[in-house]
Amino acid sequence: MELENIVANTVLLKAREAPGTQHHSDRHCGQIVFLPEVVVATGKEKARNGDRCFSSLISACVRIFVKVWAEYEVTPDDKRKEAAQRLLESYLNPKCTDHIPEVPSQLVSDCAERLEQGPCKDLFKELTRLTHEFLSVAPFADYLDSIYFNRFLQWKWMERQPVTKNTFRQYRVLGKGGFGEVCACQVRATGKMYACKKLEKKRIKKRKGEAMALNEKQILEKVNSRFVVSLAYAYETKDALCLVLTLMNGGDLKFHIYHMGEAGFEETRAVFYAAEICCGLEDLHRERIVYRDLKPENILLDDHGHIRISDLGLAVYVPEGQTMKGRVGTVGYMAPEVVKNERYTFSPDWWALGCLLYEMIEGQSPFQQRKKKIKREEVERLVKEVAEEYSGKFSSKARSLCTSLLCKDPRERLGCRGGGAQEVKEHPIFKRINFKRLEAGMLEPPFKPDPQAIYCKDVLDIEQFSTVKGVELESTDNDFYQKFATGSVPIPWQNEMIETECFKELNIFNMDGTVPPDLDWKGLPSPQPKKGLLQRLFSRQRTVAGTAATVRKSPPPASSPEGLTPTPGWR
Repeated sequence: MELENIVANTVLLKAREAPGTQHHSDRHCGQIVFLPEVVVATGKEKARNGDRCFSSLISACVRIFVKVWAEYEVTPDDKRKEAAQRLLESYLNPKCTDHIPEVPSQLVSDCAERLEQGPCKDLFKELTRLTHEFLSVAPFADYLDSIYFNRFLQWKWMERQPVTKNTFRQYRVLGKGGFGEVCACQVRATGKMYACKKLEKKRIKKRKGEAMALNEKQILEKVNSRFVVSLAYAYETKDALCLVLTLMNGGDLKFHIYHMGEAGFEETRAVFYAAEICCGLEDLHRERIVYRDLKPENILLDDHGHIRISDLGLAVYVPEGQTMKGRVGTVGYMAPEVVKNERYTFSPDWWALGCLLYEMIEGQSPFQQRKKKIKREEVERLVKEVAEEYSGKFSSKARSLCTSLLCKDPRERLGCRGGGAQEVKEHPIFKRINFKRLEAGMLEPPFKPDPQAIYCKDVLDIEQFSTVKGVELESTDNDFYQKFATGSVPIPWQNEMIETECFKELNIFNMDGTVPPDLDWKGLPSPQPKKGLLQRLFSRQRTVAGTAATVRKSPPPASSPEGLTPTPGWR
């Protein structure tokens, strides 16, 4: 039994070593990842591949200027003035080599005057607006008529290819979800590692969980945040619906709080995690989503030690101007207004952040002790009526933040007074946190997981699901499955192509300025005639006998109904 666990861990660690290399992916075989001949098909999703194709068209000085200006946005405060002066001198001074004449001289003068008063984050706000406005007109129109846009369409075609279980390799089970197992998986074409959350179809149907499963999928698909797990693919098998999510190799906060030495963290580490969780909640709330299940086991660490919020099964969309009602969540982390079954918007999430910060510092939950059984009614009474106690582990600032977040009255709670996440970010305990750099992933975490460790239970210690009996799947269930299994999600898929260097490897243009063969409209091959039955049978026999044959998929026809009209809002 121990041998089975060792083998499973060894195979997973080997797969994690260097995703994207020839050993870990099949793309170098030329059979899985390729760009089709150019076709007429469009889309208007936000696109990182589109960003790169567009940037190939605009002038080098404008491209570099945009890059430098983006770097200014995340420059530390003490170096901001120097960075601003360098930007002004290098690109906005008429005497410089890379001067950009399209920028009005009056705007340059205004920026210089404001810089004399002291650098600020909004120094180039108006310049940002004008740059976007400029790029969205003439340059974007030129882009739509260029080979770079045709290349972007090729990437969109590839992105929309069907996703099945054969797209992935499957590895060991990592844990359990509400409807099935969670295992590690790897995209065969690129070597990218993910976590595959399986939702058994019969178990969903037995528990009437269709709405809950689809809600989680749609919310994950909508949110694009470095502090929330990303949904990369959604597909179905004969027995399960599958969500392919960000793989977090560092384990969850519950494991690190209670199983890595003395319970709890040093305050600096707890504050860092609280800051990242605050950013994650801000991103969710910006999309009008209340999380409702913030607790240590739902906060996961990646390879570098950054956190992401996971398991959005209880998250729900709050329409503008409306409130929600529902006693959902985990006992000990549910806010007083949730326990009382009162109406709320985002206040329960800030309460839960207070509970989590308290637990990270103290080493136990504020309203229940670990491994000590307390009736649910008693825990709820403590939540509603009794103030939490603070030990000497808390500094005055940490205690102040916890007290403000654990305010019984949601109207007085920090984060609920009208300013949202910004109220929390402005607390003195976060004074040393540069949130711009944090949101850009540029701050070093206080702890980095061991890359050779498996931060989860042994394979045999993960309890298996029992077989679902008395439930039959019907053809009427297919409508739900089709809504769920929609294939790849644009932004995560494009990130995968860039991170694994598939984009770099395939996005090749001729150095002499001529059009590459796959972008040459004149050289499009005629469609192959359909094979008859006998031809297909003989072809299959030759393949089985070992005859080498290369099969390339044909791109969708020009009249594809999936085509959408491009707009300047693309990225």
